[in-house]
Amino acid sequence: MPTPIDSRVTPTLHAETLKALDGFDDSTMPYIAPAIEALDDAYITLGKLHDGRDHASRNKAWTEGQQVLNVSEAASRHQQRLLKKFDGLVSTMDKQIAKFEEELSQPLESRAAVTIAGEVRKFVKSLSVEERHKFLQQAIDDGDAITCSSVLGAPSYLSGLDAGMAKSYTRLWHEKMNPQASQRLKVIRGAKNHIEKSGALVVEQIEKAMGAKWATVNELRQGNDKALAALKFGE
Repeated sequence: MPTPIDSRVTPTLHAETLKALDGFDDSTMPYIAPAIEALDDAYITLGKLHDGRDHASRNKAWTEGQQVLNVSEAASRHQQRLLKKFDGLVSTMDKQIAKFEEELSQPLESRAAVTIAGEVRKFVKSLSVEERHKFLQQAIDDGDAITCSSVLGAPSYLSGLDAGMAKSYTRLWHEKMNPQASQRLKVIRGAKNHIEKSGALVVEQIEKAMGAKWATVNELRQGNDKALAALKFGE
């Protein structure tokens, strides 16, 4: 069951936002499950920090500065924990992305007889640039392995293609033949982008929960340390 909405925390950090990513469904969910868990962790933690700040504000023995300082101890610990978790997630997703990128960029091997493959390349090279692109796109759409492997499984110049265009068509072919990998790559990229942006947002939301910026917290700490040190005379 999704974590209940907490109006004190930005909805951008709610785990349900990842389920709106392009490419997300039951088959791709396992690939971003750690990201969903991490966002849920951050969202719940922020809610608890708000709860702690509310309780601190009702403690008549603490000044407003003391309230911030005491809440900041837990806030600092959880901020470090969450940012470390996010960094680890990004590193893992970078590896997943690299794996799927490699899978979707593998060179093709010709699946036609040498004579046929040569004839196919000769025909493609005889076409105008516009006709060539339309022909190859249609071959990919049709799943025509003989044509695509004949053209893309040999040096690009034999078919009148530049290297960049041959690479692009190779990628399109793999995406056509392996839509699962393409979909997984898409959703992992989306999740990574969201987690990267969420790191800065976590810091901002923690400051909101504390009721003070970290710069103010540091000033309060320095003032508190000086006051405590001044009371240690005669020891």
